[in-house]
Amino acid sequence: MATLHPSPFSNPNAQTPFPTFPRTPTLISCKKTNENNGVWEENKVGFVDYNKGKHKVSVEISGLKKEDIPKRYRLRVEGDRGQRDWSISEVVENVYKLRHWEDIEGVLNRWPGRFARKNFPILIREITKGGSVEHSVQVFCWMKNQKNYCARNDIYNMMIRLHARHNRTDQARGLFFEMQEWRCKPDVESYNALINAHGRARQWCWAMNIMDDMLRAAIPPSRSTYNNLIHACGCSGNWTEALKVCKKMTENGVGPDLVTHNIVLSSYKNGGQYSKALSYFELMKGTNVRPDTITLNIVIHCLVKLGDYGKAIAVFNSMREKKSETLPDIVTYTTVVHAHSICGEIDNCKAVFDMMLGEGFKPNVVSYNALMGAYSSHGMHKEALSVFKEIKRIGLRPDIVSYTSLLNAYGRSRQPEKAREIFDMIRRNSLKPNLVSYNALIDAYGSKGLLGEAVEVLREMERDGIRPNIVSICTLLSACGRCHRMVKIDSVLSAAESRGIQLNTIAYNSAIGSYISVGEYDRAIAMYRSMRKKNISPDSVTFNVLISGSCKMVKYGESLQFLEEMTKLKIPMSKEVYSSSICAYSKQGQLGEAESMFAEMKTNGYHLDVVAYTTMVQAYNTAENWEKACALFEDMEINGIQPDSIACSAIMRSFNRGCKPAKVLLLAKMMREKNILFNEATFFEIISACSMLCDWKAATELLETMESSFSVVSIGLLNQLLCFLGKSGKVETMMKVFYKIVESGTDISFGTYSILLKNLLAAGKRSKYIEVLKWMEDAGVQPSVQMYSNISTFEFKGYGGSEYTAFIQERIKRNVPFD
Repeated sequence: MATLHPSPFSNPNAQTPFPTFPRTPTLISCKKTNENNGVWEENKVGFVDYNKGKHKVSVEISGLKKEDIPKRYRLRVEGDRGQRDWSISEVVENVYKLRHWEDIEGVLNRWPGRFARKNFPILIREITKGGSVEHSVQVFCWMKNQKNYCARNDIYNMMIRLHARHNRTDQARGLFFEMQEWRCKPDVESYNALINAHGRARQWCWAMNIMDDMLRAAIPPSRSTYNNLIHACGCSGNWTEALKVCKKMTENGVGPDLVTHNIVLSSYKNGGQYSKALSYFELMKGTNVRPDTITLNIVIHCLVKLGDYGKAIAVFNSMREKKSETLPDIVTYTTVVHAHSICGEIDNCKAVFDMMLGEGFKPNVVSYNALMGAYSSHGMHKEALSVFKEIKRIGLRPDIVSYTSLLNAYGRSRQPEKAREIFDMIRRNSLKPNLVSYNALIDAYGSKGLLGEAVEVLREMERDGIRPNIVSICTLLSACGRCHRMVKIDSVLSAAESRGIQLNTIAYNSAIGSYISVGEYDRAIAMYRSMRKKNISPDSVTFNVLISGSCKMVKYGESLQFLEEMTKLKIPMSKEVYSSSICAYSKQGQLGEAESMFAEMKTNGYHLDVVAYTTMVQAYNTAENWEKACALFEDMEINGIQPDSIACSAIMRSFNRGCKPAKVLLLAKMMREKNILFNEATFFEIISACSMLCDWKAATELLETMESSFSVVSIGLLNQLLCFLGKSGKVETMMKVFYKIVESGTDISFGTYSILLKNLLAAGKRSKYIEVLKWMEDAGVQPSVQMYSNISTFEFKGYGGSEYTAFIQERIKRNVPFD
C-alpha cells in the first residue's frame, strides 16, 4: 500500500503557476506488514524534492510501543513526562546522535519499549546495521542490565558478526564464551560468525580449531561454514589448506556453490597461484555453476598478473556485450585501468575510466588511485594532480595511496621539492606516511642526484619507527649509480648489513648496475660472484646489466661469456638481453650471430619493439651494411612500430652512408608530423644530408626546430651548421644563427670564430670580418696571426683606409689585442 504525505518542508504560501504539478518536496511511504498480527511494521519512507532533484529512502520499524507493553509497566510510565513513545528506528537515530557513552542510558531509559523483551533483538539488529561498534556495545551492555532481558543466540550472533566486520577478533571470541556463560548454546550461525572473524584476521589455524570444536559439539557444518573456513585459509594465502577444506566439503555431501568457487579462486589469487586459478576456472566451466562478476574480476586480475593483457581485455569486452549475464562493476573497470597502466597505455587508462563514468558508475578512491598510478608511473604530474583534485572535488577523502601516487609522480618527473611538499601534506591531513611513501620520497631525491637528502629520508624513516626494507636499499643503490658515487654504494651495502636486511636478486642487480655506472667494472663482477656464492639466483635482469655493462666498458668478449653462462643456467631470455646480445655480437664483428639472435627473438614470440629494431639497425651500421639497415626501417613501418629519437638518428645515419640523403629529410618531416623529439644525433644527420644535397632551404627550416635546443646541443654540431650555411653562400643567415647562439649563452670556441671568419673572407665581407675579430678579443679569445694576415691583403676603403691597414700590419708583428 502506498500513501502520499505532504512534506514538513513544504511552504503553504508558495505560489506556483501550475497548481496541478506540486513543486514542494513530497514524502512517499510504503508499509510492509510482517507476521505477529501486524506488531512489527517496516515502513519505507522516501523523501523526494522535485525542484532540486533529490531523493532519500529510509526504512522505519515501529516495534512494540507503550500500548503493547504489560499494564503494570504502562501505568509506571503513563504520567512521566520524560518518557518518549519512540519507534525502534527513532531509538536508533537518537542513540547515534550521542557522542558521550554515559548519555546512552539516559536516552534508553526514557523509552517505554524497553519493557518489551521482544524489542531487544530488533534493536540490536538495527543498531548493528549502522556499523558503529561503540554504540552497539554500549546498547548491548545496557540491555544486559535490564531485568526483563533474556540472553539469546541471535543477539550474540549479531554482535559477533559486527566485531568480525571491524576485525576485532578478541572481542568476538570473548562474546562467544560469554554467551555460553549465559547458558546460550552456540548454534551453527555462532560458529560461522566466529570462523569469519578469524578468517578476516588471517588466523586460519584458529578457524580450523573452531571447526573441530563445532564437530565435537555435534553441530553439522553448513555450506556457509565451509565457505568461511575456505575464506580464512584463502585470506592467509594458504591455498593448499583451502583446497583440502573444499575436498572435505564435497566428501561430507555439501556441494560447493558459486560462493565456494569464488573463494577458492580468491585463495589462489591471494597465494600468488595465478596459473592454478585460471586452471580451476576452466574446471569450473564444466560444472552447472555459472560465473558471476566477482569470478570474472578474479580471472582478469590473474591474467594481468601473468602478463596476458590481451586475454584480460577480451574477458572485459565479453562482459560488456549486450547478452552478457555478468556485467562489469567498479572493480572490473579499476582492474582494467591497472592493466593498461602496466602496458604503458595511458590513453587507454583514461578511456576506460571515462567509459566507467559513462556507464553510470561512481568511482571510488581505489579507482581514482588506479588512474593516478598510471599517470605517476610515467611522471605525468600535471595529470596526476588533476585526478587528485577531482577526488577532493567530489567529496571523497584521499587516502595514503592517493598521496603516495602524487608524490611518486613528482619524483618520476624529477621534482623532489614538490614531492617533499606532498609528503609533508600527508601529516597535515592526519595521515601517517607508510613504507611505500618513504621509499617514493627516497627515489624522488635519488632521481635528481640528491643522495644526501635521500639518505636523510632514510634516517627520518627510522626515527618515525618504520624499518627500511630491501626496496629502500635498492632505491638508494640506484641513486648512488645516478650520482656516480662509488663510496656511497659501499656505505649503503654496509647499512643494509648492519640492519639485518638480506640482499635479494633485485638488490644485487641494483648494486651491480651502480658499480658499472661509476666505472667500477671489477667491483661489479666481484658483486656478481658474491651473489652466486651466497646462492642468490640471478635472473634475466642480472645478465642484462652484466652484458650491457660489459659492452659499455668495451669488453665485448666478456659480455658474450655472460650470455653463454646465462644459457647454461637455463634462464629465459628477455627482450633486453636479446638487444644487449645483438649489440655485443655486432661490436665483435659477428653480424651473422646478431642476425640469428634477432630472428630467434621473433620465433620465440617476443614483440619486437623500437629498442630491438634500433639495436639491429645499429648493428648493420657498425658492419657498414647500409642497405639492410634501410630495409629494416621499412620492416618497422610495415609492422606499425613508430621509431623514437634514437631509432631515427640510427636510420638517418644509414640513409646518409647509403647515399640516400633525401630519405633523411623525409624522415625528419615524419618526425615533425608525429611530434618525435629531435636529439643532437638527428640534427647532425639532417645537416649532413642538407650538405650533401646542397639544400640550404631545408637547413633553414631545420633552424626553427633547433633554436630552442641551442643551449643544450654541442658546439661541434653548431659549428657544422654554421659551416654548411657559409659554404652555401648564406652568410647573412650564418650570422643570424651565430647571434642566436650567443643569446642562448653557449660558450663560443675558437673554432666557431674560425668558421665565421673563413666564410666572411670568402664572401668578401671585410668590414664584418674586422668586427668579428673585435668580438673575439672582447670575449677573451685571442685571434691568430693568420687571421690578421688573411685580411691584410685587402684595401679598407671607407673602413679606416691605409691607416687601418698599417695598424693591422703592426698588430701582426706585435700579436697583441686591440685597444
